[in-house]
Amino acid sequence: MIDLFEFYLEDAQKSFSGWDFSYITDTDRMVEFPLPWSYTSIILEKFRKAKTLLDMGTGGGEYLSLLQPLPPNSYATEGYEQNLPIAKERLEPLGVKVVKVGEDNLLPFADDSFDLIINRHEEYLPAEIKRVIKKGSYFITQQVGGRNCLKLNELLGATADFGMTDWDLAYAASELEETDLSIIEKYEAFPKLRFYDIGAIIYYLKAVPWQIPDFSVEKYYNPLKKLHKRITENGFIDIEEHRFLIISKND
Repeated sequence: MIDLFEFYLEDAQKSFSGWDFSYITDTDRMVEFPLPWSYTSIILEKFRKAKTLLDMGTGGGEYLSLLQPLPPNSYATEGYEQNLPIAKERLEPLGVKVVKVGEDNLLPFADDSFDLIINRHEEYLPAEIKRVIKKGSYFITQQVGGRNCLKLNELLGATADFGMTDWDLAYAASELEETDLSIIEKYEAFPKLRFYDIGAIIYYLKAVPWQIPDFSVEKYYNPLKKLHKRITENGFIDIEEHRFLIISKND
C-alpha cells in the first residue's frame, strides 16, 4: 500500500501544459460524467453563421482548434501567461488572433466587434461583454460554479470556502440581465467527477490551483494517504462538480 502510494506521488509530477488533462482523462483515471447539455452542440448552431468570433479563456487553444473551419475573423483571449505561447502556436496558423487579457478582465477590442462570443469556464465582466458584442448577437458561456468539487477540500481538510460559493446560475443570469442582455436559455447541473487513484487527484489539484490554493503533497501528505487507502478499498471516489450554462443575446 505504501509503495503504491509513493508511486502515485511520483507519477503525479508529470508536466501539465495549456488546458490538457489527457494524461488522466484519456487513460480513464479521471472520468467526468456527462452534463444534461452539450456546450459544443449549442455553440455550433451559432458558430457556422458567425463572421466575427471571440473565444474567451482559450487556454492552450486545444478546444477551439477542434472546431474548424473557424469563422473568418476569429479571436481568442487568454490571461494565463504560460498558456499564451501554446495558444499562439496552435491557433495563429489557423488564422486566430490570440490576445492577452489582464486581471481586470477588460477586453482589448472596439465596441460592437463580435457577432458571437463563447466562453467556457473563463471569468468575464458583463459590461465588457455588452460593450464588444454586436446588436442581435449571442454570448454563450458555460461556467464552473462556486460549489465545484468542494468534497475534495473536505476530504483533505482544506478550507472549503474560497470566496466563490455565491457564483451560480441565478447570480450570473441576474448580472447579465442587469447589463441589458436577454437570457434565452439557462441550465445548471451537479455531475459527478470520478477519480480512480490518488495520483489523478494530485495531478488535478496541481492543474487547478484555485481549488486548494495552498495545496502541496508535503502539506497534505497524511490526508492524501488516508484518501488513497479509501480509493484503493472502494475502487474509486466520486466528487460533485458544479456547472451552469447561459445563452444570452444583445437585443
